[in-house]
Amino acid sequence: MNAAPLGHDIGIGIAGLSQFMPMYLLLDAAGHVVSAGPTLLRVLEGQEVIGARFHDLFEVRSPGGAVTVAEVLDRAGQRFRLAPCHRPRIGLRGLGMRLPGEEGVLLNLTFGIDLVSAVRDFGLTDADFAATDLAMELLYLAEANASVTRELRGLNLRLEGARMAAEEEAMTDPLTGLRNRRAADLFLERMCSARVPFGLLQMDLDFFKAVNDTLGHAAGDFVLESVGRILREQVRAEDCVARIGGDEFVIVLPNTIDPQTLQAVAGRIIAQVSEPLEFAGNLCRVSASIGIVRSVDRLSPDAPQLMAAADRALYAAKHAGRSQAVLLVTDGS
Repeated sequence: MNAAPLGHDIGIGIAGLSQFMPMYLLLDAAGHVVSAGPTLLRVLEGQEVIGARFHDLFEVRSPGGAVTVAEVLDRAGQRFRLAPCHRPRIGLRGLGMRLPGEEGVLLNLTFGIDLVSAVRDFGLTDADFAATDLAMELLYLAEANASVTRELRGLNLRLEGARMAAEEEAMTDPLTGLRNRRAADLFLERMCSARVPFGLLQMDLDFFKAVNDTLGHAAGDFVLESVGRILREQVRAEDCVARIGGDEFVIVLPNTIDPQTLQAVAGRIIAQVSEPLEFAGNLCRVSASIGIVRSVDRLSPDAPQLMAAADRALYAAKHAGRSQAVLLVTDGS
């Protein structure tokens, strides 16, 4: 059996159009609005819609040069892009056709990629779309994707924070909060590789063993913490201060090679460390011996050799009577 031809009037009516196409726009032959879908009316809220001319309500984005709806259909066939004149940042996509007998034009509009903004700006819900429209499903999918993306971003930030905290912990002496031996070695290697001139101070506490033996390890830890605080107060942010052993410390001073300046820094440290410290009603008395070397005194600065030279300078300071600072000028080899 052959199907009967479809007549131009299927009797759907305005209510039917609103249900199947909640963003429809019906224009008369002159381009004036006869009726519009309920969702489109929400988008155009505050505008006089019924009876208004098409080009007073909408700015044509595509096809270029078109202004009236007739020009849109003539140049683009059925597809076009619009924006409400009063909300130009909301883009609309359209599909249109002329009604039989030149009675007018029927347009069906959708938000396209601006769906998320439109739902937010106009407070739209599932009821504002046709039952067959996947707009809300796509919106839920986009929100779920955004939620997952935010969660992954947060997880990445937490993991990065944990990694940085672990690296910081691996480079820090837990008792004094200074850098540890590994951090000092890496810092020295970087300075030598970059050919940055620097002064290196190696310090050892005098009479520290006596504090431990007579007052206990808690007193010894208190002294080490206090010395760490003194060293932090005597250096700049760009300097490296590290505890490299039980009561041994190193201070690396980038771009500081003047002998008088290095001696002055060492002198201030020695003076403060020599001040008696009270712990549990007892006085803890220690002093500091410091060996000093400079990277510029070697033709090819090498971290292990400079540390060895600083150790020799420290031994010379102790041999000179402790509580001394000795600058060792190397042979330039």
